[in-house]
Amino acid sequence: MDISRSDFPEGFLFGAATAAYQIEGHRFGGAGRCHWDSFAQGPGNVVRAEDGATACDHYHRYEEDLDLMAQAGFDAYRFSTSWARVIPNGTGPVNQEGLDFYDRLVDATLERGLRPFQTLYHWELPSALADRGGWANRDTALAFADFAEVISARIGDRVASTATINEPWCVAWLSHFLGHHAPGLRDIRAAARAMHHILLAHGLAVERLRGMGRQELGIVLNFERAMPASDAPADAAAADIQDQIYNRWFLEAVAHGRYPEGALAGLAPHMPDGWQDDMVAISQPLDWIGVNYYTRSLMCAAPDQPWPSVAAVEGPLDKTQMGWEIHPEGLHHFLHKVNDALPGRPVYVTENGMAWDDRPAAGAVEDAERIAFMQAHLAQARRAIDEGVDLRGFFYWSLLDNYEWAFGYEKRFGLVHVDFESLARTPKASYHALAAALAR
Repeated sequence: MDISRSDFPEGFLFGAATAAYQIEGHRFGGAGRCHWDSFAQGPGNVVRAEDGATACDHYHRYEEDLDLMAQAGFDAYRFSTSWARVIPNGTGPVNQEGLDFYDRLVDATLERGLRPFQTLYHWELPSALADRGGWANRDTALAFADFAEVISARIGDRVASTATINEPWCVAWLSHFLGHHAPGLRDIRAAARAMHHILLAHGLAVERLRGMGRQELGIVLNFERAMPASDAPADAAAADIQDQIYNRWFLEAVAHGRYPEGALAGLAPHMPDGWQDDMVAISQPLDWIGVNYYTRSLMCAAPDQPWPSVAAVEGPLDKTQMGWEIHPEGLHHFLHKVNDALPGRPVYVTENGMAWDDRPAAGAVEDAERIAFMQAHLAQARRAIDEGVDLRGFFYWSLLDNYEWAFGYEKRFGLVHVDFESLARTPKASYHALAAALAR
């Protein structure tokens, strides 16, 4: 890599990100069942019906994994705290083993000179709450604020930053309208309510944490650039409505306390009564905002389909193992969009990375494609900084190959290869290249 730490402002943070259910091993330490455990047991939902029961066994191997981060010269570790591990039924009794684990994890992170960046929710909804409607039920947002208080009371004094929700579009639309993630619904009423309640959960958690005196509170939004598949006006309109649903719904809500008109036109008939009264809580001031970015989509009109009557077509760019086009300019685009929506607010790239079919050979893993991907996206981040975006850090997704949700253990995003039989860790060439760049 011909990019180095010195190319970025003093104090700029480099890190890697993970998520609890994807790496910890959910069967350990008294965690309660979550809706991903159940979703994985449904036919065709997850590759080989795999789940996160063991995953990378980060629960027992976290010190080894943190050592890898420290050895690479990272500044920060972005991790998530599992709701189902801390409060197994979502409400009620607390699991002390779960709290103890996160206590040890934060201390071990600090001992290695890494800043702990906590995410409260990365998708492992306790099954007991799923039984009561999950994110379609307003009560789930209220319960989430209680969880935020419980976990922050234990570790909030030592984390450098707290994000409430990771990728609300995935939690709501991907999971309740498209049905690709747990709970696997294709129901516009449930989707509309989840689209709102996940943001209400964010707002209520921020209020609760502010009341505890916590600072450095934010949210992590995922963005995907929607572009027209052709010059046809209908395809331009399709790209616009996709952008409203995917990107603007969440950004405009937290920044301005509103939902975009085109998306709201389709969802309003299904929204909960009195949703407008929640927008003040949803849009209260934040200390920073996180940008997750991976790819773009080319959109065309699909008038034979129900609202929003859009479809994605395959694009011409090089693709990752996920089939996602590699479009680094999209990161630059969204860093400016977020900066414009929330001027003066610090921004972090909280996830950016690529999956590749990495295969060890002679004790090494060569992944030149990932090195090129990182370099191209870091260059776009640096370009945005030069143009005035207050970008404070960049977290690669992910530190480890892990449980990639509906794709099971098939797709590999990690800087570190994990053998899911032996659980042996092997740093890839990209890990060594990034470490060398950070050392310069």
